[in-house]
Amino acid sequence: MKIVMIVTGESSGELYGALLAKALKIKCPDIHIIGIGGERMREAGVEIISGISGAFGLSEAISAYKAVKKTFMLAVNAIKEFSPRVIVLIDYPDFNIRLARAAKKKGIKILYYVSPQVWAWRKGRVKTIAEVSDRIAVILPFEEKIYKDAGIQCEFVGHPVLDEIESLKQDRKDLKLSLGLNPEKPVLSLLPGSRHHELKSLLPVMLDVVRGFKAEFRDYGFQFIIPVAPNTDIDRYQIHIRQLKDEGVIIKKENAINILSVADIAVIASGTATLQAAFLGIPMVVVYKVSPLTYFIGRIIVNVKYISLINLLSGREVVKELLQSHANAGNILYELKKIRKDREYKEHMTKQFRVVKDMFSGKNPSLRVAEMVCEMAG
Repeated sequence: MKIVMIVTGESSGELYGALLAKALKIKCPDIHIIGIGGERMREAGVEIISGISGAFGLSEAISAYKAVKKTFMLAVNAIKEFSPRVIVLIDYPDFNIRLARAAKKKGIKILYYVSPQVWAWRKGRVKTIAEVSDRIAVILPFEEKIYKDAGIQCEFVGHPVLDEIESLKQDRKDLKLSLGLNPEKPVLSLLPGSRHHELKSLLPVMLDVVRGFKAEFRDYGFQFIIPVAPNTDIDRYQIHIRQLKDEGVIIKKENAINILSVADIAVIASGTATLQAAFLGIPMVVVYKVSPLTYFIGRIIVNVKYISLINLLSGREVVKELLQSHANAGNILYELKKIRKDREYKEHMTKQFRVVKDMFSGKNPSLRVAEMVCEMAG
């Protein structure tokens, strides 16, 4: 039996891995898939050899070092035991580049899917990724040019977020009911991220936002809901979760796409969810917080003007980004009120969302990458 290995390091990458696994099962049903991931990949038919243990930022990475080291050894041992034909690496560069080097020594083919953000920092990694990869599949349109300008072949396959959106089967009212929401009342969706440092820093902010929003828009009957990634240990945040529930916030272990698809407006931690919201046409405010040390270093080495994908792809500020101390309830509420009350501002935002979505039209990323994997696996 031919074996393929998929390696992910965090929730968004694990989602892409699950979508790819489903496409692989359709395209090449005789392939057995092993991998590093979580519940979504397991449900997609992947034999999980280790759970995801990714971290973001310097201080966060240091605290997770032991878990990451253990996962790496499990991955190396799995390569020796299973001898996969192809390894699909999804983002997570510090881990995956090292793993690719170990796999290449054994003659295993490497497909790098979802390139690390070399356009933002550590551009020298472009050649490194090329050296360890047999093929590269990128999910943002401008990434293809970066690799081709360096003389490296790669393919823009589209963004797997669109695959996820197209897989939504319930209509909005039915989905609201399934989430415990009143289908006739508006929804503010709050997405504080999935990493530990994101939840730790942003859940208290979300609580303050809910309290302020209820006071400002009490006559509109807004409902509030927060998704928690399936791999999250929710017990670590019980104090904040209990306070949010006391304010009437619904907490669901759900894919973010379901929570976004019922939203009228959203507050979102910078990441994949901002692109999901844009594709769904949901007006939003983007927030983010990291440790002071990580932010200080980031300001020095990161070479981008914006952090949200919608602004990066637009080349200008379409949605408001509130970072670090600016990501507070007062500033967030100001932007939410602006979206609610300034029709022109809201329409300008959602119009640009459609422009960005058109950049990805006609693509079927999970199926295309599955085809690439099947070709590489023979």
